Amino acid sequence: MSATFPGIGIWVSALLTLFAFSFIYKDNPFFRFAESLFAGVSLGYYIGIVLNQTIMPNLVEPLKTDFAGNWDLLVAGLIGVLLYVRYVPRIGWWSRYALAIYVAYYIGVEFTRRIHGEVLPQLARTILPLWPASATTLLVSLVFIVGVYSVLVYFFFSKEQNAVTSKIARVGIWFLMVSFGAAFGFTVMGRIALLLGRLNFLILNWLYPALGI
Repeated sequence: MSATFPGIGIWVSALLTLFAFSFIYKDNPFFRFAESLFAGVSLGYYIGIVLNQTIMPNLVEPLKTDFAGNWDLLVAGLIGVLLYVRYVPRIGWWSRYALAIYVAYYIGVEFTRRIHGEVLPQLARTILPLWPASATTLLVSLVFIVGVYSVLVYFFFSKEQNAVTSKIARVGIWFLMVSFGAAFGFTVMGRIALLLGRLNFLILNWLYPALGI
């Protein structure tokens, strides 16, 4: 056997990749096996990450080292445990309170973050001085202004649109389509990058060493 012959780990990775690609032909037991294995391994890995990087350093260790100063962490831990009582039919409704607290907390956190990270920067971009400015800056600023306000008019449902606002809303639809298309294209390019990575692995790390090339 050649010294460069791929090991068992490479073979397992290559076969699972081919099992996943087999869905291109049709659904089959090999694809379902690879799909279930990937989901199970991902879940196990995620549980390990949460346990080692969230629960242990942020809950268990503080309570062990200084319980008197961190006793309030028991409330957060109790809320987290209540999320899982939904699997106990008799007290499953308790999990609704924990879920409500969890959702409300992150809505509050994300609301502030979104305001400062997305809404205010976009708003500031629409109120830049148009003069004096270069032709490029003026054009870009006008595009931003027209795009933002036409999309806002499109989503303004409190009043029925008239002949003027309906035309402005149609311009907003075009901006939305361009935005969605760009986002979709970015997603496709990301998936193509993943595909190329797996093809490089199959050819360079598995097929070539297996054939002694």
